[in-house]
Amino acid sequence: MIQKKLILYAKLVRLNRPVGILLLLWPTMWGLWIASNGRPEAVVLLVFILGTVLMRSAGCAINDYADRDFDGHVKRTAERPLAAGQIQPHEALMVAAALALVAFLLVVFFLNRLTLYYSFAAAFLAASYPFTKRFFVMPQAYLGIAFGFGIPMAFAAQTGNVPALAWWLLLANTFWTIAYDTEYAMVDRDDDIKIGIKTSALLFGKYDVAAVMFCNVAMLVALAVVGKTIGLGWPFWMGLAAAASIAVYHYILIRERNPSQCFNAFLHNNYLGAVVFVGLAAAYGR
Repeated sequence: MIQKKLILYAKLVRLNRPVGILLLLWPTMWGLWIASNGRPEAVVLLVFILGTVLMRSAGCAINDYADRDFDGHVKRTAERPLAAGQIQPHEALMVAAALALVAFLLVVFFLNRLTLYYSFAAAFLAASYPFTKRFFVMPQAYLGIAFGFGIPMAFAAQTGNVPALAWWLLLANTFWTIAYDTEYAMVDRDDDIKIGIKTSALLFGKYDVAAVMFCNVAMLVALAVVGKTIGLGWPFWMGLAAAASIAVYHYILIRERNPSQCFNAFLHNNYLGAVVFVGLAAAYGR
């Protein structure tokens, strides 16, 4: 019985779906590498990796709690443990609270006070995002800020301050999140119309593909501003070029709006985030 519950809890927090963790981890690593000039402190790096896993998992539990009355009506989410009635709503809240508490203790014991202050904002954003789908026409923008808040936290932890550069990185991540989560929302468009969920795919309508590409371009421009400002070398620009090529490939996948291809494009964004990080790390390693 206990083993079965643990398996259900693992499904609740998507431990079997590492792509979601990586989409949250890559921008955090961007920020940490820039803040530390390519040499993050080992303890800080470990705390941010663990914290990313914990908070993403907590966010999944909160998301399923918020969407428990909707997920059963969407084919892709109908088998989630909470929607399927395999666990109870209070269990999802308990799991989310336990994971968030561990992440909070990591910050308290190993990071500085400024990072602790920023962690409260990060926790609020993560917990409130799922509910924005009821009233905010583009919750993906809110998600971008929530997913990218590890960036200012990384600067706070590594340097004790949060410069303008951190906010440029957060802006880049926000545009990137709108792009890939719109691809994700294109998968569920018909179901979301029926149940009344608001998404960027519905907001953009027939311009959804154009909007995804615009956001990808805006993300690359914001990253270019960062690279130019701090004088990063050619590996960083090669990484951006690779990211641009991947974005073009995503256009090929989503241009017909086939749900399975849109979902593949969403999953493939892990590689986009990775090549940006590899270029960034290589630029500092020269």
